[in-house]
Amino acid sequence: MHDSSKKLSERIVIHVFLVFFSLLMAVPFIWMILTAFKTQTEATSIDPFIIFPSALRWDAFKRVTELLPFGRLYLNTLVLIVLRILFALVTASMVGFALGRLKFRGRGFAYATIIGQMMVPGQVFVIPQYLMLSHLNLTNTMFALLFPGLVTAFGSFLLTQAYRHLPRELEEAARIDGCSIGQTFIYVMAPLTRSALVALGIFTAVFAYKDLMWPLIVITEKSKLTLAPALANLQGAVSTHYPELMAASLIASVPMLLIYIVFQRQFIEGIASSGSKL
Repeated sequence: MHDSSKKLSERIVIHVFLVFFSLLMAVPFIWMILTAFKTQTEATSIDPFIIFPSALRWDAFKRVTELLPFGRLYLNTLVLIVLRILFALVTASMVGFALGRLKFRGRGFAYATIIGQMMVPGQVFVIPQYLMLSHLNLTNTMFALLFPGLVTAFGSFLLTQAYRHLPRELEEAARIDGCSIGQTFIYVMAPLTRSALVALGIFTAVFAYKDLMWPLIVITEKSKLTLAPALANLQGAVSTHYPELMAASLIASVPMLLIYIVFQRQFIEGIASSGSKL
């Protein structure tokens, strides 16, 4: 009886702890929703007791839909996400199969190079990547947005680990049946890494959606921008209309909320299997 009451008290403490920090993490999102319905005076007030808007005002939503072409921004972002996911899954799966299942000279060096690239901040590659696109006259294009995501070090690492944990007997059985290396990869091994591929697809979608710096560097035409840099343009150099900024952020967050709702289970499994955070 004593043990059961102890376990019950421990579960209560754990749940209280989890609920508290869940609410704490939800505060910025709740604040964004409340600010979207406030006036500029209420949003910039230093009075700590002005938390809720005095009335639900939709003026900010009307203004941002007039200022920003959300239809075009959604389309550009969707195209970028789909293309990045496609290239990430294909290239990472091939690299993962080669490093995880094949034996060749230089495999250890190639794997160490991928790990080393993951340790280097992405900002280090901005100037070389921009110079490459500039020399090819490909700036201000969709390919320029896609370029950093053609090959992903994180995806290569994730898929390498997935392929390494597959049973060797499957590969040997496929070889006995007369399958080539390519057939073994496509028809036998790749389908078994479905969970890792789904996790990589979700991570890639989130990375592409929230990418801010790179689109601002390579894109100058407003019609080719994605959601994140378009929202950044709403922040003025001298002053910012916070209700409009929060309203635009709320509208822009809808796609990611839908993706999370649909792929919630795979999203959690991806974080658990990769040991990474966004």
